[in-house]
Amino acid sequence: MTAAELVERHRPVLDRALEAIRTREYWSPYPEHPKAYGTEHGSPDAAAGKAAFEALLGRRFELDQPGTDGWVPGEVSPYGIGLGTEYPHADPDVLLPAMRAALPAWRDAGPGVRAAVCLEILARINARTHEFAHAVMHTSGQAYLMALQAGGPHAQDRGLEAVAYAYAEQTRLPGAAEWTKPQGRRDPLRLRKEFTAVPRGVALLVGCNTFPTWNGYPGLFASLATGNPVLVKPHPRAVLPLALTVRTAREVLAEAGFDPDLVALAAERDGEGVAKELAVRPEIRIVDYTGSTAFGDWLEANARQAVVFTEKAGVNTVLVDSTDDYRGMLGNLAFSLSLYSGQMCTTPQNLLIPRGGIDTDTGHRSYDEVVSDLAGAVDKLLGDDRRAVALLGAIVNPGVLERLEAAAGPDGPGELALVSRAVAHPEFPEATVRTPLVVKLDGDRPESEPVLLEECFGPVSFAVAVDSTARAVELLRRTVRERGAMTVGAYTTSPQVERLVTEACLEECAQLSLNLTGGVYVNQTAAFSDLHGSGGNPAASAALCDAAFVADRFRTVEVRRPA
Repeated sequence: MTAAELVERHRPVLDRALEAIRTREYWSPYPEHPKAYGTEHGSPDAAAGKAAFEALLGRRFELDQPGTDGWVPGEVSPYGIGLGTEYPHADPDVLLPAMRAALPAWRDAGPGVRAAVCLEILARINARTHEFAHAVMHTSGQAYLMALQAGGPHAQDRGLEAVAYAYAEQTRLPGAAEWTKPQGRRDPLRLRKEFTAVPRGVALLVGCNTFPTWNGYPGLFASLATGNPVLVKPHPRAVLPLALTVRTAREVLAEAGFDPDLVALAAERDGEGVAKELAVRPEIRIVDYTGSTAFGDWLEANARQAVVFTEKAGVNTVLVDSTDDYRGMLGNLAFSLSLYSGQMCTTPQNLLIPRGGIDTDTGHRSYDEVVSDLAGAVDKLLGDDRRAVALLGAIVNPGVLERLEAAAGPDGPGELALVSRAVAHPEFPEATVRTPLVVKLDGDRPESEPVLLEECFGPVSFAVAVDSTARAVELLRRTVRERGAMTVGAYTTSPQVERLVTEACLEECAQLSLNLTGGVYVNQTAAFSDLHGSGGNPAASAALCDAAFVADRFRTVEVRRPA
């Protein structure tokens, strides 16, 4: 299909996406319900997707990209399956010049064509949602339904959202303008001016283990839509979903008449540390990164030749002051703590609860009662093992399990309010599955401070007793300012407390959710409407997705001549 045909095909979806980011209303072209893609078992689409995934295992993943100098062994699934896929290892001295050579034609194609090609890539990925779901599940440890939704349509939404923002920013100036300046009795001055969005150069996407597509697609498509070639460096434990993405992108680019080397894969050998080497090369002009604070800080300090967008660690906090729906609050928090075993950058960690208890629609509840009732809500939610594994998924890597065991051990930070238990997976006996752990802490004791101000990534949360709601707001402010937060939540029936919490989040630049008791959770965000991260606190230097996320990936160059 030609580029012109792609523009015609995808223009209605692009227009609708542009409207959605303006109004912030709910919209998605990619349905999230599994029935839209067939059910996991029995549907031809589901069976074909699983078969396509299985056909990738135990063989080389061919990409036909320049500079391949060897093969990299692939992942072992958190569910205990050795995938056995091998990926091409690239020589950057060969691959990067080829990517740079592909840039001029892609730049000259213009924002409209680039957006259409990106939407075609997303459409083809969407058509293979079941295949991608298995790839995400067996690299991240997400349960299948979550992998299908978060790794499929929700990730595709975030990619499309980035394309829409990129198109809007690149077309903010006209492509050309006639300029006339009156000169009184003399002839006016006349110039013809042309404005071209010029990409920065090759972009490096450093993928993460837990959400390879959801966290990867915004940067990938923001860079590609603004004219930049993209080198995808997946996390060593989660290569397959992004390798599939690269292969799909290369196929679409070639069919549309562009050089497929605009998108390439950089798989790394064990212990190679290729991200650090690539990030400081002069060809790399953009870096997108999701992962640990330590490496994110290193990128920001050392990749000086590039503009760097990071999502790092934070300490997410929920303040519990009062509620008019106690049962709904407990159920909502229990789900938020349990989803994907707490292995989300948005999962609440510190639950700040006044020492004297809270007022609810069922009467006053003491601190101990609130913590005990929350533990009971988690136990009820996860009481059935089959339901539990569908929510929890599998522990993604040994580091998560080590943190969980340390928090639960005899030298742990506090009294255990909810003990984590192992759950046997009925389909994958080798999977490591654990329920959440809740630890009581006294927020006003000095020895609690290092625990409260450090991210404990995984299924570990702290029920923190504080002297008052005012003290909780103070602790919330300090946590966000010093350590950052991707999400903040609060439950209160007091307009005054709501104002205090809102003001704290506005001043510290943190995204706030108030009184969630239904089917929306603090650790979930909707593309085209919600912002993921703010770029204004230490947890992230960028927000997914706003104009700032795309505008620094290109510059506008003017050419003027006499009319």
